[in-house]
Amino acid sequence: MIINAKIALVGILLASSLFGEYEYKVENTNITISEGSAYQNKTYMYNYNRLRFRGDYIDDGYFGTLIADGVNYLGHNYIKSSEFEYLKSTRSDTPFTTQSNFEDYGDGSVYAKLYRLYGGYEDRYNRVVVGLQNISMGVGRIWTPTNLFNHKNVYALEPDEVFSVMAVSYTRHIDDTSHVSVVVSQKRDHSFKYAARYKTFLNFADFAFNAVSSNDTKMIGYEIEGNLADTGVLLRSEGAFIESTFNTQAGEEKEDFFQGIIGADYGFQNGVTAVIEALYSSREFSYDEMALNLDSEIMSNLTSSHFYTGLTLSYSFNIFLDASLLYIESFNDKNSRFISPSLTYTLNDNNSFTLGAMIQNGDSGSEFGAVDNTYYFKWALSF
Repeated sequence: MIINAKIALVGILLASSLFGEYEYKVENTNITISEGSAYQNKTYMYNYNRLRFRGDYIDDGYFGTLIADGVNYLGHNYIKSSEFEYLKSTRSDTPFTTQSNFEDYGDGSVYAKLYRLYGGYEDRYNRVVVGLQNISMGVGRIWTPTNLFNHKNVYALEPDEVFSVMAVSYTRHIDDTSHVSVVVSQKRDHSFKYAARYKTFLNFADFAFNAVSSNDTKMIGYEIEGNLADTGVLLRSEGAFIESTFNTQAGEEKEDFFQGIIGADYGFQNGVTAVIEALYSSREFSYDEMALNLDSEIMSNLTSSHFYTGLTLSYSFNIFLDASLLYIESFNDKNSRFISPSLTYTLNDNNSFTLGAMIQNGDSGSEFGAVDNTYYFKWALSF
């Protein structure tokens, strides 16, 4: 089925390539990083550079997108580290390889990646997309427990940089306030994952119901998002009832648990935008359990604590200078916290510079107490 979908995707792009509009964009992201090791008491200084090409095509409802990356790491100690070995082993959960092998040279290592490749058709009532794409589910700003396709990692330097899934997705707009979506994706082991979502507006809020099914996992979830009267506060919640097969020391075991968030957004008159969110998980997972399930499709749902709170603040000093702060508190036998401030200066339409940190604080043995802080300087160039 997915093979036929890939053939259809190529056919769409080739058949319609004689007409339509094209847009091209090249971006280069360069980040110099000082990062504490998660495995031993040392700090690595290295440079990460990603050269990204993006091409978009559109013609009378037909569209296509190609995003390809060339990635380079530079730093002798880092590319010899356990962290880098783990990074090299992470791959997209797709039936074919989307990136090349890492090629080491001197003090660096380089590889190429196909980040997105999809095409489709859209009209007033229908939207179909075929190919390597991002499947969006959930209403959370910090955590999205219902999204079992493209896992967002809030603790990463670039949380929205997620692997593609190879999928066919279809959305049918029933009316102006409701739609239904279905997804069929193929995993690395060539098995299939299915999803269905229905979203509608009922009097005061948007409601959505989600279902996901694969060989290892079943999930039923909900989403609610709406304004609190005329206060300007946007309230939201989502939850997932998950049953999945886990790897344990004794072998595979099936367990079920619930995970959900509740949150609110508000923009103050002085320009500050605040987001507050709380995450609850009925099951907490040990470090050993996580290590045994690194390739699990619900890895992002495996939390070390039952309860977290998160706060993000953003403020624009002027059209050139922006600041943001992410604060997460993990409530456990030993509380700990993750703090990520950043300051961004936009020089012009093509250049921006960001200075930031990821501070992990807590007692020894706590979730965020074992790893040293990370500091970084980022230069984003587009042309």
